[in-house]
Amino acid sequence: MHWPAGYQSRRRGMVSTFKIAILGAQGVGKTAIVRQFLFNEYNEAYLPSKTRRVYLPAAVLNEHAHNLQIMDFPPIASFPVNTLQEWADARCRGVHSAHAYILVYDICCFDSFEYIKTIRQQILQTRMIETPIIIVGNKRDLQNGRVIPRRNVSNLVKKSWKCGYVECSAKYNWHVLLLFREVLQSMGCARCKHVHAAICFQGALRRDRCSLM
Repeated sequence: MHWPAGYQSRRRGMVSTFKIAILGAQGVGKTAIVRQFLFNEYNEAYLPSKTRRVYLPAAVLNEHAHNLQIMDFPPIASFPVNTLQEWADARCRGVHSAHAYILVYDICCFDSFEYIKTIRQQILQTRMIETPIIIVGNKRDLQNGRVIPRRNVSNLVKKSWKCGYVECSAKYNWHVLLLFREVLQSMGCARCKHVHAAICFQGALRRDRCSLM
């Protein structure tokens, strides 16, 4: 990607880094969402995540740059109660320092919703500061198999939980961009409020910027 003359020097003074943790039960499509967002790709073959994956793209929205540290976690038994417990399990490292949480469930699987319900409660009990949480219902393309009416979930999440709610389809890349825009807005990115479809990535497609940990 070629940047306008002088853009890099202007950008250095305004870059901020946002750490985003993605959590959910097995098979809900966490990794598929991330890979659609970054690489515009979808793999039909399901490979369960066993380790934490960290992606380091830079998003440019409305001519303002933001470094993102997207942490894709495998299913964890519970949210660690402290940093000591977090570092004792390599799969959980970094989860306490996230600036926002994306909790993904499969709209066709009731147990996956119960999982993120429990994780959300554990986050609230563990984090000492208020941290944005976005609830994501994935697999909208399979909505005929939905187990909980969308209105019921949306009302619960928005009114009772006071969280953002987005439904998407990682398979068809539907509302994936909207999801990450919502995440940035939830972290106080005022400049992102009027972002529509225009979003660019510097280094997002470089394989060496994705690390397995």
